[in-house]
Amino acid sequence: MKVVKLSITNFRGVKSAELLFEGHTLFVGSNNVGKSTICEALDLALGPDRLNRTPAIDEFDFYNAQYLEPAAEGEEPKPIPLRIEVVLVEPSEAVLNLCGGHLEFWHVEERRVLGEAEADLANPPTSIPCLRLETIGAYNPEEDEFEAKTYFSRSPDADECELTPVSRKIKREFGFLYLRALRTGSRALSLERGTLLDIILRTKGIRTTLWEKSIRRLRELDVESDATEIAPVLRDIEQRLARYIPLEAPGNATKLHVSELTRDHLRKTMSFFLALSADQDHVPFAHAGTGTLNTLVLALLSVIAELKPDSVIFAMEEPEIAVPPPTQRRIAHYLLTKTSQAFVTSHSPFVIERFEPSHTLLLSRQAGVVSSQKVSDASGLTDKEFKQFARWGLCECMLGKGAIVVEGLTEFHALPVAAARMEAEDPAATGGQPLDILGATFFHAGGESNMPKFGKFFKTLGLKTFGFYDLDKKRSEKTKAALAASYDVDFETEHKGFENLVAQEMPAGSLWSFLEQLREGGEGVELGIPAAKPADDAAVRKLAAVALRSGKGAGWAARLFEECDYADLPPSVMKFLSQVFSAMPKIKETPDPGDEAATAADASDPA
Repeated sequence: MKVVKLSITNFRGVKSAELLFEGHTLFVGSNNVGKSTICEALDLALGPDRLNRTPAIDEFDFYNAQYLEPAAEGEEPKPIPLRIEVVLVEPSEAVLNLCGGHLEFWHVEERRVLGEAEADLANPPTSIPCLRLETIGAYNPEEDEFEAKTYFSRSPDADECELTPVSRKIKREFGFLYLRALRTGSRALSLERGTLLDIILRTKGIRTTLWEKSIRRLRELDVESDATEIAPVLRDIEQRLARYIPLEAPGNATKLHVSELTRDHLRKTMSFFLALSADQDHVPFAHAGTGTLNTLVLALLSVIAELKPDSVIFAMEEPEIAVPPPTQRRIAHYLLTKTSQAFVTSHSPFVIERFEPSHTLLLSRQAGVVSSQKVSDASGLTDKEFKQFARWGLCECMLGKGAIVVEGLTEFHALPVAAARMEAEDPAATGGQPLDILGATFFHAGGESNMPKFGKFFKTLGLKTFGFYDLDKKRSEKTKAALAASYDVDFETEHKGFENLVAQEMPAGSLWSFLEQLREGGEGVELGIPAAKPADDAAVRKLAAVALRSGKGAGWAARLFEECDYADLPPSVMKFLSQVFSAMPKIKETPDPGDEAATAADASDPA
């Protein structure tokens, strides 16, 4: 069974969204764009336990916490519903047996549910059977509480104007499992509802008598016998209570227990202990280390996958948290190969690279409306190239607001240093906001031929794009046009090679100081740097260009930018960076109330 469509209206931070899926799906996007909300929406519609919480939803599950329409004076406000619609295809035999009367048909090519008058299209391969579910949540003013239920959108056996509810039993057959971000051990190994261990027990159909037995033993445990010094205090409290409340029970009226003696409390307090070595006693698993915790997640996921190999729809948030890259890849591999469908949110290149670009959705949100775009739709970049560059900053750029694309390794190392110095020493030129805060990231294209391709890729994804590349007098008009179209700021230098730019634009004295450091540090032995500065500045510049080219891998240009006077940095580099800072949208800062008060006081002071 797979989800092919999800529609959301007025749920949490999403005013509206309509998303289409083609199997396993990776959600990427900036923070607060709606990735977790999408997973929560799927859980609300498909999860067997989500709607059984008390309450199932609350005020903040509605967009901007607005659950009532504004009403005229004297009129009762009407509830504003939240709606989540899910379309499922490829139902299992068990689901067909339970839900056959609610089947509709999904048009494979047009990716929509067929209407009542389209029965002639309801045949494979044009269309396939599907189930359409709708979760509706609203405030009930009569009961003064929030309610939510999931229904079949097609309910032929229900009364007119009514829909048939989807039972918890049917939802269990859907096999939807949602694992929120693992930041503590409790989400993996406690027995709280919704944890991995609880999911495994429920998937196995285990109904344990643990709770009844544990509560009985805890009730019989005499805590006071091991703490006789506490008994007089309790008896004193009883005597004082008896002045106001009749205590008619035989024996002592007060008693200590190590638990509240309820199932829910035991679920929260019962812990998984582990001994990692021969000289170590058992300790709570969360104390064994975050990396160990997340490695166990991989083992638990494999258990779940093997229990329900044909009917697991898994939603998982940020599997990379505190996990080394090899384990990140293994978790992604399990989700992609051992589940019917996986929905994953991630910021990790090691997870992102495991998903096909056509199955990776870049989310964006504008005024509460969430939209998605396949990475594969950013034409000009093949799947192979996407995976090759995923770890080289491609993913980081995709998650930001701007991409600064350079063609060579030297400028990739050096330009961020120049930007950092501009931020620190010339706030007026940067607007007082660092590139990291503005969301701009440097990216190494691996050569001039890739510059148009990556510029187009990032621009198609909606990012601000900035291209910085060398002079080439033989560059064709077609390539020039492609570069101009790909970059919001299209910057061609006046030099052939970045090392030549640095050598020609920086003062000879600054270049010589750097060459002397190389000679004295023994790094430039093969360069033949003389003991005394050449009288001709041109010789110094030539020697500096050779040195910078030989030190590409060592990042010598970046070192030079770090150590020189700020005023000596190359004018072309500073001009380009100024254009970048000017083009990036600034983040509005909230004024300090204290500053406002001081300003008001100054304004009222006649002096």
